[in-house]
Amino acid sequence: MSQHQAFPSPSHALTNPDGLLAVGGDLSPQRLIMAYRQGIFPWFSQDEPIMWWSPSTRATLPPQQVHIGRTMQRVIRQDKFEITVNLAFNQVIAACADERASTGTWITYGMQSAYCELHRLGHAHSVEVWQQGNLVGGIYGIGLGQLFCGESMFHRVTNASKIAFIALCQHFAKHGGALIDAQIPNPHLTSLGVGSQPRAEFLAQAKKLSEQAIGAGCWTRQNISLNRK
Repeated sequence: MSQHQAFPSPSHALTNPDGLLAVGGDLSPQRLIMAYRQGIFPWFSQDEPIMWWSPSTRATLPPQQVHIGRTMQRVIRQDKFEITVNLAFNQVIAACADERASTGTWITYGMQSAYCELHRLGHAHSVEVWQQGNLVGGIYGIGLGQLFCGESMFHRVTNASKIAFIALCQHFAKHGGALIDAQIPNPHLTSLGVGSQPRAEFLAQAKKLSEQAIGAGCWTRQNISLNRK
């Protein structure tokens, strides 16, 4: 990677707006992977330049600590969803964009194209939730060894996005995954057990985990099941 493609240190990110680190560049696979390895992610709207962020506080979760409340335990026991890995990545990212279209989305056509290319190269992954053959929920993100950087999730029926997140956590933990990066805290994520880390602490942990191998077969196309205990 040439010098002009490098990012500033995340320690130089602005405090207002919190985490803004750089503007410009492109969404090439090489730049995106370099960004995620440094705890940096792109976030911008259709008519804005590409903006790169590393917030002072990071939303994170060790996947084995995902919180499954009583309501979700009942939903899981009802066994009304089928869950797959990497079976419909392009559909998942398009659905995430569609769900946010009315309020504006950072998942522009350019972003969709870039992440679909990352998926083709084996870096981006999705978990899909199906009901009677229809895609009703899902989540996608970037896999870096034992770190998974979640980007977005969607639902078309109640609880489908929570099922996708829980399935991701259980599947990732089963294969040796150690940390989910959820980027920015929100109530939906907090209800699933996601907490917060200071940026420096997250970056140190992410660097180590991204260099550790994940279990074989984690991201192969497959059907998976939820733990119903």
